[in-house]
Amino acid sequence: RLWNDARRDGDEEGAKRMRGVKYAVLKNPDRLTDRQDESLAALGNTDPKGQLYRAWRLKELLRNLLKHPLGQATAELRHWVFWASHSRIPEIVELSQKIRRRRPDILRTIELGYSNARLEAFNNRIKVTIRMAYGFHHVNNLIALVMLRCGGLDIRLPKPNP
Repeated sequence: RLWNDARRDGDEEGAKRMRGVKYAVLKNPDRLTDRQDESLAALGNTDPKGQLYRAWRLKELLRNLLKHPLGQATAELRHWVFWASHSRIPEIVELSQKIRRRRPDILRTIELGYSNARLEAFNNRIKVTIRMAYGFHHVNNLIALVMLRCGGLDIRLPKPNP
């Protein structure tokens, strides 16, 4: 949003700085390239109100919060929601409202240590299989392909004899 606003307002220099930071703010800080690290170091001066830098800091605080024990995470989540709701960044304020509504579920996830990563990976695999099956004449063929790819069977073709 900030990049589009800068471009719309004719701030070419600001838009250029934000474009350089685009991927750095999405990655974990420990996986940044040297160039992205330099861009992230200059993030505080990227936009006039510092919204991009504050949004990045709030994102990092939330990401790290999920790794803490339940008691500490409860207090930090309360603190995070307060700062996010007062950040005056529309996207972050909206996120804080969603997190406030789902706080018990988030704390339960932290307590149990479960995530839906495997389910999401499985869903993605099925979606890719459906795209592969485009043009099949019968839905039974699609179902068979999904079962073959996701069913856990290890089917190996016979090797030709030399």
